[in-house]
Amino acid sequence: AWYRQHLDIDFGEAFHADPAYRREAVITMRELLRSRFPGTRIGRADSPDEPLDLMTGVFGACSVAAIYGVPIVYAADNWPNCVHQYLSDDEIDRLEPPDLNTNLHLQRIIEQVGWIAASEGPVTGYVNWQGVLNNAQRLRGQQLFFDMVDRPDRARHLFGCVTTTMIDAAKRLHARQRRSGFSVEFFTVSNCMVNMISPKQYADLLLPFDRSIARAFGRFGIHNCAWTADPYLDHYATVPHVGYIDMGIDSDLRRARDLFPHARRAIMYTPMEVANKSLDNIHDDFRRIAAGFGACDIVIPDIEAGTRDDRIMAAVEMCHGLSRERERP
Repeated sequence: AWYRQHLDIDFGEAFHADPAYRREAVITMRELLRSRFPGTRIGRADSPDEPLDLMTGVFGACSVAAIYGVPIVYAADNWPNCVHQYLSDDEIDRLEPPDLNTNLHLQRIIEQVGWIAASEGPVTGYVNWQGVLNNAQRLRGQQLFFDMVDRPDRARHLFGCVTTTMIDAAKRLHARQRRSGFSVEFFTVSNCMVNMISPKQYADLLLPFDRSIARAFGRFGIHNCAWTADPYLDHYATVPHVGYIDMGIDSDLRRARDLFPHARRAIMYTPMEVANKSLDNIHDDFRRIAAGFGACDIVIPDIEAGTRDDRIMAAVEMCHGLSRERERP
């Protein structure tokens, strides 16, 4: 929606399905960022245009659900979404991971990789494979949370199918990208819904699958959105190869830093806070993050339409200032 304020770009199906259309859109978007936020790394606008990253964001967060046959709904000014078309009890019980050799959605992605390789050379970028719980909810709907209480074996079966598909689909894409000259050596799960389940449910039903993904890729990231990660931190600490973790500002930042001293850490700072808080309050937040969690990144995703440029630039400068303070002897 922020880009639609300024550019005549339709983020509907053509943006995701046609890499030639997406290439022109990405160039235009990068030019806009350079003109409005000169000298910054916003949107990676300081990186060269060759090769262009034309993979990141394709099909939004819908790819695993689409592999299982859930239709995608597109929007001109938003990320795509999945139709609320949920599997029944019997369909879940009979579910098996799809054959990826013939899967139409995965083949659409692989075909785009071929086009991008011919256009750009190295096929840089990342498909958002999401997380096990997120993907399972897209297939089962709210009934999934009843399953986790009343029919945990049914939930485990669904989680197992989804995990197998996530690992296999990502490895196929990574292999194709590697042949183009771009190596992806990690996998990040999006645990956006983890705060909807208890720590015990996570440990019993989902942690084994996160561990399986971590072992399959050797370098692992955990995304928690802007939620408080405290109830899950001890469980996350048992996952092998964690090289990245993010969480919300209300988490116990010092404890998280102690548990993950060698991981790249990030705070997901909401776009609403950037738009609505006073600059003094934002600076206080950033200073607290730096003291408790640094060295770390501050991620401000999905800047809302209508957010003033000067507030974004002020947030960037606050980060630079705190970084300079940290570097002083």
